Amino acid sequence: MIILRNIFKSFGEKHVHQGVNLEVRDRETLVILGKSGGGKSVLLKMIIGLLQPDSGSITVDGFEVTTMKYRELQKLRLKFGFLFQGAALFDSMTVGENIELALRRHSEYKESDISERVQYALELVKLHNVEHLMPSSISGGMKKRVGLARAIALTPKYMLYDEPTTGLDVETADGINLLMNELKTTLGVTSIVVTHDIHSAFVIGDRFAIFENGRFILTGTKEELRSSADPEVRKYIESEIQI
Repeated sequence: MIILRNIFKSFGEKHVHQGVNLEVRDRETLVILGKSGGGKSVLLKMIIGLLQPDSGSITVDGFEVTTMKYRELQKLRLKFGFLFQGAALFDSMTVGENIELALRRHSEYKESDISERVQYALELVKLHNVEHLMPSSISGGMKKRVGLARAIALTPKYMLYDEPTTGLDVETADGINLLMNELKTTLGVTSIVVTHDIHSAFVIGDRFAIFENGRFILTGTKEELRSSADPEVRKYIESEIQI
């Protein structure tokens, strides 16, 4: 379980988080909805210790992240897979080499087993015979899948998704949504998804957290969102377009 308690974070005069509280339950997909630039992605980075809150508590499986030393953070991050908004592939490496990198640095797999692990990860994201390709030669949707394969190669307990469908056409985005659902079933991961795509959110989410003005104004199921009378919540339900 991931728990955030009374998180405050500012960048200069900009107060991004103002008393954030959130619980992410084991094996659920929690979708965080909010305006672009509002601080949703910053929350993901704080959960894995890439950024520190100004105050407050973040615990993962009962361990306090905000007080961890470097080596402890490195160990914690092995529990997480992170799909970045732009996939964040290394352009100078092939698809296979991008996936191998994490396995070589952070696992005890033997050299002879690494290629099998790469194949396994690619098969999970439904890609075949692409290991030799360069990122510049594949589509945006394929890059997302490769980024996802890299994220799951180490069999994480948690998955963090930062705008997983941004920049994709509707058909490709739907494919990514279905893939995320399949991975949840196959791997049993707990997921946090940051998005402003309400269609995607409703396809993949178990629970939803609406982030407005530095805090969560509602956390609940799809039914609870749809029954809310709060105008700040209603705009997400009624528009069903990018916010």
